[in-house]
Amino acid sequence: MALITHYSTTARPDRGIIQVYDSDAYIGDDETLQNSRTQVVAGNGYHLYLHSLQPDIPVEIVIRIWDTPQQPPEDAEGVTAVTLEVATGLLVVNQLSYGPAGEVSLPQPGVYGGHVAWKGRQETAAYYGSTIRRAAEEQWTPEQIGSSWGECSAAEQYAFDLWFIRECEPDDDE
Repeated sequence: MALITHYSTTARPDRGIIQVYDSDAYIGDDETLQNSRTQVVAGNGYHLYLHSLQPDIPVEIVIRIWDTPQQPPEDAEGVTAVTLEVATGLLVVNQLSYGPAGEVSLPQPGVYGGHVAWKGRQETAAYYGSTIRRAAEEQWTPEQIGSSWGECSAAEQYAFDLWFIRECEPDDDE
């Protein structure tokens, strides 16, 4: 049960969404995007959507690749099982309007299974809401609002624990 790769980045959940996908599977999927709004994490096998309850405070994305299946963390607010085909071996973390927040090379191309666990989601959303209300009441400048995001004591995090399942199926045209 050895950790093979560990990657971490921060991403702004523009419109409440962060995407994680194979570098060749960047075309969106509206139905899966809508599913993420009720499921927190939704995917179509190639493309995952993570739904934050706020659009501005950066969240932490952690991706761990293991040599064997792992148990979800006990301190998570929620967990969902995922399967992700990464034919290129390059996984991208994307912010809707701002572009890639980062990318990680996997040990090998293929289909990865695992889970995504999240924590700090509710706390960060509550902080966001109270900050927006206070900013409106006190007529804060955009700079004051932006600076307040860095003062959020909650840490919204989405942690992927993935492991290799099998090689990708060959394309029909190969």
